[in-house]
Amino acid sequence: MKIYDWHIAPNPRRLHIYLAEKGLQIPLEEVGGDNLKLKPSYVEKYPHAMVPVLELDDGTLIGEAMAICRYFEELHPNPPLMGTDAKDKAIVEMQEKRANEEGMLAASELFRNTHPSFANRGLPGSAEAIQQHPYLVERAKARLARFYRKFDTQLANNEFVAGKRYTIADATKLCAIDFGKWTDLDIPPECKHLRRWYDAVSARPSAKA
Repeated sequence: MKIYDWHIAPNPRRLHIYLAEKGLQIPLEEVGGDNLKLKPSYVEKYPHAMVPVLELDDGTLIGEAMAICRYFEELHPNPPLMGTDAKDKAIVEMQEKRANEEGMLAASELFRNTHPSFANRGLPGSAEAIQQHPYLVERAKARLARFYRKFDTQLANNEFVAGKRYTIADATKLCAIDFGKWTDLDIPPECKHLRRWYDAVSARPSAKA
């Protein structure tokens, strides 16, 4: 068993944090290449061309960070990072999905449409040339601004994103905010609840995994 990884990438970072919180150590194989591109040998093995990917001992390849987390959650349920009972699991999944779609994807849209190395890679995992679109930059900035405000309100009455315990939703949200910093966007000064949460989760050892 091993994980194909690109340590600098935001999406695999969610998995790094999850594994660190679980106390699990899984062998990693770095597949990041030159010019912010995946190594050709990896793309040949996994044409979907995204990371992370878990390879099981029987050769099965499991892509998508959350799918990999779910696999390990079933094997190692404690500490629970994806919920405990039916209600809690639903709330964690809801908040993680919101953090991903409203934060991670917005930050990705902004980065991919501004960074010179992604001039022909406007979408992840595509072998075809996808041009950057300047109009998407302003939309992505607006999406991130809304993301900050929305979760600031959410955290006004919650210690963590999904309630009283740290979960995978916190990991995704942390990665989304740090991804936004790649394009010089940060938490607005008025989002004090979000800043309180961010400082707390950033201080956890897993945040440096």
